[in-house]
Amino acid sequence: MKIAILSRNKKLYSTKRLVEAGQERGHEMHVIDVLKCYMNINSRASSIHFDGQALEGFDAVIPRIGASVTFYGTAVLRQFETMGIYSINESVAISRSRDKLRSLQLLARKNIGLPITGFANKPSDIPDLIDMVGGAPLVIKLLEGTQGIGVVLAETRSAAESVIEAFLGLHANIMVQEYIKEAGGADIRCLVIGDKVVAAMKRQAKEGEFRSNLHQGGTASLVRITPEERSTAVRAARTMGLNLAGVDLLRAMHGPVVMEVNSSPGLEGIETASGKDVAGNIITFLEQNAKIRSTRTRGKG
Repeated sequence: MKIAILSRNKKLYSTKRLVEAGQERGHEMHVIDVLKCYMNINSRASSIHFDGQALEGFDAVIPRIGASVTFYGTAVLRQFETMGIYSINESVAISRSRDKLRSLQLLARKNIGLPITGFANKPSDIPDLIDMVGGAPLVIKLLEGTQGIGVVLAETRSAAESVIEAFLGLHANIMVQEYIKEAGGADIRCLVIGDKVVAAMKRQAKEGEFRSNLHQGGTASLVRITPEERSTAVRAARTMGLNLAGVDLLRAMHGPVVMEVNSSPGLEGIETASGKDVAGNIITFLEQNAKIRSTRTRGKG
C-alpha cells in the first residue's frame, strides 16, 4: 500500500516508528506536512497538492495532527476522505475528541465513568461551580490546553476562586473537575486500536507534582489493567469514533474514570514501557481495513 503519514516533523519518534513499521511490511510510506498542503476543491476532481505536485495513488492515511493545527489539519484530512482515501481516524472524530467539553458530554451520555465536571461562564457562578464538583481541592483546566499545560490544582477554596476568576477575566474557556486524590498522581494510558487495548502504561507524576504527563516530568512503567479498565478504554474510543486512541484513565474508588481521549497518541513512552510493537499494530490494522475503505466512525454528536 501507499500510506501517507500527516506529520509536521519526520524526526519525531512516533512518525519514524510508523515509517519503519510500514516499510518493514513492504509498504510505501510518505511523511506529509499538512501545513504545506493546499487543496483544489471541486465536484469533478478534487485534489491535494504538496511541494508543487498532486498527491495521488494513496491507499491510506495516518493523521498525526497536533492540537495547534487542528483546523487546517482536519481540513486537509477531509480532502483525503473526499477523494475516497481511507483514514485510520476520520476528521470528524478528531475534531470531536479535541473539544474537551464536547467529548466529556458524549462520554457522559454513554454512562462512561468521568470525574465530576463543572462548566460556567460568569464569575457570579463560581461558588456554586466549586460546590458542584465537591469543593476543594479541585482541578481547573483550560479547554485549549495540551500535554498538561493549563492544568491547575487548587488546594483551597480561596485559591480555586482566585484562579477561576483570573481565567474568566482573561475570557479563557475552562472547566473545573473533582480531584481524584486516591489516584496518587498517577494515571493509566491505554492504547486502543480498533476494539482492543494493545498496550497500557502507568504514568506517575514526579515528586511535588500532580500532573502525570511525560512532558511534565512524569515516568512511565508497565501496568496490568483490569477488565473494567479495558472495557472503559475501548468504549471511550468507540464513543469518539476513533479507531486509534490513547485513553487516559484514573483509578478512582468507584472505578475507572476517563480524563481524556487522544486521537494522536505518542508511541515512544508506551512502546518503551510495554515492550509492544504499537506501530506495527497500527500498520496491521490498516492492512486489514484500508482496502474496504470504511473507517468506522462510531460515535455521534
